[in-house]
Amino acid sequence: MLRYDFEDSMGYWVFSVAHLMTRAMNDELGKLGITYRQWEVLCWLSYMGEITQSELADHMRIEAPTLVGVIDRMERDGWIVRETDPTDRRKKIIRATEKVEPMWEQMVDCAKDVRAKALRDVAPEDVKKTKEILKMIRSNLLSELPGHIPPEPIGQKQPSEAGSNP
Repeated sequence: MLRYDFEDSMGYWVFSVAHLMTRAMNDELGKLGITYRQWEVLCWLSYMGEITQSELADHMRIEAPTLVGVIDRMERDGWIVRETDPTDRRKKIIRATEKVEPMWEQMVDCAKDVRAKALRDVAPEDVKKTKEILKMIRSNLLSELPGHIPPEPIGQKQPSEAGSNP
């Protein structure tokens, strides 16, 4: 018989909450005609300004072929454009279109609503402490894992704020 104490597993709780947050985001964003995965693409484009398809897959921590379907649908629906990199014809650069602008705040509001629901009965000091612990766990894991893991944009200035253009 397979036995494991899931109740005591930090990984189980992190993955369980992440799954439920993704599901809740999909439900909220679905009202706007967009999926969580598409929202994730737009978040990276919000941060980066533009990005190659392979870099985007790395940042999203998914395989490039998995991303292709998402990008194809977003391009078809007018959310993004995909252009050949003028310096390397093998690369495709992804950019958000103007269609995103009027809906962006609504998408952000969806994220805020989900966060508010998730943290409804959680004290602010508990939220702060949980974030600190998760950052520490992330740092511990990053120091042990081989290879390059793209940095998270959290807490970093966006390129436009830092004075550089994408």
